Amino acid sequence: QVQLVESGGGLVEPGGSLRLSCAATGRTSTLYTMAWFRQPPGKEREFVGGISCNGPTTYYADSVKGRFTISRDNAKNTVYLQLNSLKPEDTDVYYCAARTFAAVAVSPDVYAYWGQGTQVAVSS
Repeated sequence: QVQLVESGGGLVEPGGSLRLSCAATGRTSTLYTMAWFRQPPGKEREFVGGISCNGPTTYYADSVKGRFTISRDNAKNTVYLQLNSLKPEDTDVYYCAARTFAAVAVSPDVYAYWGQGTQVAVSS
């Protein structure tokens, strides 16, 4: 079993930055791909970015490309999401997810492990 715990959310003004962290505990040796999703109220979770274990290779949603950066520290079993140039439409609950396959996937259905979420609010 794997547990994911996110942190780093908060309130920031438009144009500001935040760094989210996702710490993995448990059987972390089985983890390959980790990703971030966000969920607007009343809507399905949408892919933000993902990072593979080896490489690492990263993928981003078009809406965040160039503004968000995902990275990982395997020694700490932690993945990070750096959010820059934040916009009000980035306001959401952000979730960390993990799957035991090597490829990044954009569908939330193929991720077996999820964190509890952390709120990001962008407002002046």
